[in-house]
Amino acid sequence: MKLVIASDIHGSARWCRELMDLVERENPDKLILLGDLLYHGPRNDLPEEYAPKQVIPMLSAWAEKIIAVRGNCEAEVDQMVLPFPCMADFSQLMVDGKTLYLTHGHHACPEKLPPLPAGSIFLSGHTHVKRDEMIGGIRCLNPGSVSIPKDGSHSCLIYGDGEFSFRILGG
Repeated sequence: MKLVIASDIHGSARWCRELMDLVERENPDKLILLGDLLYHGPRNDLPEEYAPKQVIPMLSAWAEKIIAVRGNCEAEVDQMVLPFPCMADFSQLMVDGKTLYLTHGHHACPEKLPPLPAGSIFLSGHTHVKRDEMIGGIRCLNPGSVSIPKDGSHSCLIYGDGEFSFRILGG
């Protein structure tokens, strides 16, 4: 199974286009979105080319492949304009015999993991910083931020052939 995993688009049409170009090239089985899709949030500056109404159709085109969870910037109105569920606090997916736990990261996080079987993968966003580390037998991954990185590079994750790899967007 091939996955593209992204978080924290925050309504940036420019960076969503970059992500969608990568999704088009990779043609994943699933597009995993770890929250904060449309709204920039009160603590963030406006991202480049902030245009949530342009982001909606870009994401909607992939609705059948999307698994999304709610970020701390999602609101009920977001669900009204998106044709895929985006209000669950978490989701789980079995991939290649491993449990993938999907959440935004503002409730459960690597420092406060939910009960998971050893060998599971905990995927979260929220911090806007890429992460890949083992904590108590659980691999904790954060794809970083599509639009407002706090570590210097716009990014996402790709899963394929049993491996995760970071992809830098925009270059």
